[in-house]
Amino acid sequence: MPPNHPIFEPFRYMKQLYILFLISIFSVGLMAQTEPVIPSIPAMRQLHHEYIIESLKKIDSFYKLSDSSRPTAKYWVDSTITRIRYSIENNNAIDVNGKYRWLRSVNDLLTSFISANRSKRITLNNLPLLINSYDEAMKLDLQGASVYPVFEKNRLPICYILVDNYGFKENFGIAKAKDLIVWKYCQLHPENILPALSDHPANIFADSLIVQAAFLDPEKLYNYAAAPNALGRKIQSGNHPLVQLIGQLSATKTGRMYFPFLDKLYNNTINIDSITPLLTEEHAEGYYKLLVATRMEYAQRMQQADTPMLVKVLTAKLQTKAIELYINDINALHELKDLKQRFKKLNKLNATELYYLAVMGESEMYTSSFVSGIYPRIFQSTPQISADSLLRLVHDDYFKKFIRIAATYNTLDDFLKRMDSSAAVSRMRNFVSGVEKGRTLEDAVDVADSYASIYQPALRLLILQEVQKNLQQNVAQHNQRGVRMYQLMQDIFLSLDTSNHIDISEKLGIPPVYILPNLLLQDSCGRIIMQQFFYGDKDGANIFAAFINGFQNGKWNIVYKPEWVEISSRKGVQITIYANRPLNTEQDLDDKAQNDLIQYLEQQHLSPTIVIHRGHSYHLKSTIEKLAESAKLVILGGCGGYQNLNEVLQICPQAHIISTKQVGTGVINKGLINEISEKLRMAQDLNWPELWNDMAKQFRYNLKETFEDYVPPHKNLGAIFIMAYNKATEEKIL
Repeated sequence: MPPNHPIFEPFRYMKQLYILFLISIFSVGLMAQTEPVIPSIPAMRQLHHEYIIESLKKIDSFYKLSDSSRPTAKYWVDSTITRIRYSIENNNAIDVNGKYRWLRSVNDLLTSFISANRSKRITLNNLPLLINSYDEAMKLDLQGASVYPVFEKNRLPICYILVDNYGFKENFGIAKAKDLIVWKYCQLHPENILPALSDHPANIFADSLIVQAAFLDPEKLYNYAAAPNALGRKIQSGNHPLVQLIGQLSATKTGRMYFPFLDKLYNNTINIDSITPLLTEEHAEGYYKLLVATRMEYAQRMQQADTPMLVKVLTAKLQTKAIELYINDINALHELKDLKQRFKKLNKLNATELYYLAVMGESEMYTSSFVSGIYPRIFQSTPQISADSLLRLVHDDYFKKFIRIAATYNTLDDFLKRMDSSAAVSRMRNFVSGVEKGRTLEDAVDVADSYASIYQPALRLLILQEVQKNLQQNVAQHNQRGVRMYQLMQDIFLSLDTSNHIDISEKLGIPPVYILPNLLLQDSCGRIIMQQFFYGDKDGANIFAAFINGFQNGKWNIVYKPEWVEISSRKGVQITIYANRPLNTEQDLDDKAQNDLIQYLEQQHLSPTIVIHRGHSYHLKSTIEKLAESAKLVILGGCGGYQNLNEVLQICPQAHIISTKQVGTGVINKGLINEISEKLRMAQDLNWPELWNDMAKQFRYNLKETFEDYVPPHKNLGAIFIMAYNKATEEKIL
């Protein structure tokens, strides 16, 4: 029979017990054989021995009875400490004061271990190594040698205890050992190199640690280099080229403006003198162009797995300059009908510079700024450029983001037509692939959102097939995250085709997607509280007047307050709409009215379950900042509200959202609000497919295309994906 046959199991167990018994006997026997001769110990020193014995008893209590190694480990610790104690007493080379010193040192070792163990800074398994290291260090000290070699080969928990031990405080190697401990700590926590050196600027390893910090976080080193203290002076006097460069920049007022180009400066592919002229306001456009060119160069290097220094700093500066120099200006001119005049500032930008303007300025960019300005000028600036060659020029940098932006603003079909059909297919395949590799859900949400914005049947089919292909690949690779992502996308995409008869809320275990129950919007008293945000700009008064007019039909009661109005249903479900008045925006009176209304609602214990934004897209950020967490339905009536779904979902994770991808109009917003309010008043649920079909009939003539840009809750695929993914993750954890 083979030796691993089950019949041998009892014998193997008995064998293990026998070996353990022999080890225990051997340990005890060894103690008996090596027990030192006990000298006559004066009473005063005997007290120190008793201290040690008491400390050993505390340590003995740490060993668990169930631990099979307890007898051997405990006996070893006791016997070794006993040997060390009596070696001190028997060593004639140690005078009386020395014996006191070393006995106190032994107890210091044990009490320090007890304290460190209780605070979980060292484990019980490290105790033998600690004692042996102490024994070695004591012998070196008694020989007049440095204890530094002991610190070189030990880990931090042991070093921390030994370096503060009473017995070694006069050893000439301790100062260097303390410096070594700082170095060891910095290797474990490199992000804390500079804070550690702030406390120990004279550390003998400071120069090498500063170089390490320079490559790890140059921007952090820049901050420390500018400080008028010992560490700042140490950095300024460094010999390494990168440290010298950072020190040089930190000594100038405009040093941070050079920082995005630090990698190029360090590698001598650009010099400071060529950047300096671009730092003036007059040449700000040249600075932006240099940022774009550098980002493109970095993107190519990153494709080759070479990450430049401070690439994130360059990207942040590029985003800041894109918004400051261009996006803010063209947004501010949104009411200007002369497009040439409005977008005049874009005339000197080429295709790649406009591309980065779109992907970097997305968070602040108005719909018209992209659709009427940035996007068409990409191809007008370079007439011969194709969409595919544009992406190649930027080395596919942010291409998934650009695809999603184009889909959101209904320009994706046009973008794909500007490349060969084979290239378009390849691009969309790459767009769908690899979403599981990202640290966030951003790429997957981009795919989901884009699918809802694509109307070409062939392109939709391609994306669905790629999702299914990637699903099978992740199944084969046992990638659970990828399987979950692509499975959810497949289910969500298929549910859009009613012939598949997929109830997405039931299948994914998420709240109803197609229906928002009336009862879900009611509070414990059966009331539905709605809150509307208005703004006191040029259009605000007209929008507000139209809103009030829509409820002057005998079914609602209107009460005017100094800063807001309250509109309450007279019959049916008790509904109250609270809307701030559009007071002067320039004096922040509308902001005050909103804040006062929010405070009033809180004082009255009224929690809005429906929140509506009325106003231009540049006011939307303010609305979202004040959005009630209790909201179950959020209507973003401003232009491009679709861009802000993630921000809303972070506050209200399960909210139904109505938004528009392009222009929001007062007529459509008013129609939606009136229809929703009336259905709720009549105690009806909000059936989104039915309601949307009814509204589409109302706007089937002049406003047909505009209404098609409005996205109902059941077609907010990105929001549905986030909700479903979070639900699936929670179930997995449970």
